Amino acid sequence: MRADRLVATLLLMQARGRVTAAELAQELEVSVATARRDLEALSTAGIPVYPQPGRNGGWSLLGGARTDLSGLNATEAQALFLLVGPAASVAPEAKAALRKLVRALPDTFRANAEAAAEAVVIDPARWGARVKERPEMVRRLQDAVVRRLKVRMTYSGRSRDVSERLIDPLGLVDKDDIWYLIAGTEKGQRTFRVERITAAAVTDLPAERPPDFDLNEAWSLVVEEMEHRRSLLAATLLIEERYLWVVKDQHGRHLEVVGPVGDGRIKVRLTAPTPLMIAQQLAGWGALIEVLDPPEVQAELARLGRELATRYGNGIV
Repeated sequence: MRADRLVATLLLMQARGRVTAAELAQELEVSVATARRDLEALSTAGIPVYPQPGRNGGWSLLGGARTDLSGLNATEAQALFLLVGPAASVAPEAKAALRKLVRALPDTFRANAEAAAEAVVIDPARWGARVKERPEMVRRLQDAVVRRLKVRMTYSGRSRDVSERLIDPLGLVDKDDIWYLIAGTEKGQRTFRVERITAAAVTDLPAERPPDFDLNEAWSLVVEEMEHRRSLLAATLLIEERYLWVVKDQHGRHLEVVGPVGDGRIKVRLTAPTPLMIAQQLAGWGALIEVLDPPEVQAELARLGRELATRYGNGIV
């Protein structure tokens, strides 16, 4: 978006003092003509941005001027603090950033913004457990992503095969306390489970990053593919209606409600990659859930039942 580029342009000028349209174009990955139009737009808007001709010329903020970039209205400020405020309860850096932003807000916005920041506290630890710190490997990879440097890593795949790769780190995703790295490789974009990275060294080589790469979009495609793989097999079940909310909470999007069958039970469809995985998920329900099909899931449940009876039955029928 152009607004994002204009803000980035101001930040670059404040950091460097003077920039050329060509330098700006390279930094923001746009054409020289686009960079020049952005600079002219800032000047037209009344921001003291002026060109200086000559061999060592360029564009600069007159007199080293600095611009207030907070520019938030009351609703935006409150929304921002509602979003970032909970993070401040577990991240000291976020708390420091909020304090600085509060000072940049108009007096009339501060009270509501501060109240929004303190409205929610996040406690990520379960009862009896400690808050987990971000793994050192994640911090190292995050540094490489931010600095846009290639990483040489050793990776242990799902089949225990170990390989060494030189990758372009593009972004990290934390999904339910499991970290994933999306990276460019010689075979295209890949997703790696961070806990399987046994070694990683950040190099001095600049990483290649597609100009149109968007981490949210990339992760959405990964999720789509994984959900498709997890939905290769469907089983039809009957469950008492009063337990439906529990099953839905356990299986989320992998559970589809077909409808009531007239005896207080609900027919649902559950998907998973294999019959064994469905059977393992349902075994703890005992007779409370009836599997109508497929026969492969029924057979796996019967096998699991026999195994449990053999181990724990002690001769009881």
